[in-house]
Amino acid sequence: MKMLITEEFLVRYIQDEFHICYPHLKLEFFRQPHGLHEGSHRVDKVHPDTHIDEIRDFHSAAWIDFGGYITAADLEDQFTHLLGLSAQVFRKSGNVWLETTETDDLTLGELEERSSYEATRAGIPDNDLNEQT
Repeated sequence: MKMLITEEFLVRYIQDEFHICYPHLKLEFFRQPHGLHEGSHRVDKVHPDTHIDEIRDFHSAAWIDFGGYITAADLEDQFTHLLGLSAQVFRKSGNVWLETTETDDLTLGELEERSSYEATRAGIPDNDLNEQT
């Protein structure tokens, strides 16, 4: 899936569209960038009702590809290089959300499959996955 992201978008809209494709993953945005296999600081997390224009470095629209064959690292790099946004992919493990620091090299499809399996194995109902930690 590809999504055209413009300055009018709210962070929440991007997160919701991502969550539709990957119910066991989530996408968060941060005010400070992070490196490959590094986490982001919780205090830098951007509120979902923030306009993209308020947090990005580049003032242009861009198509972001978050198909199942894209790695978490590649998705985060697209946000950084095309829009100047610091994004972090999280995956559901049991009842907690984990940053994909150690699994940045896995594709979104692989991360979704792994998280879906762990959720099923743990007996967590799908409707519980929308709760924030």
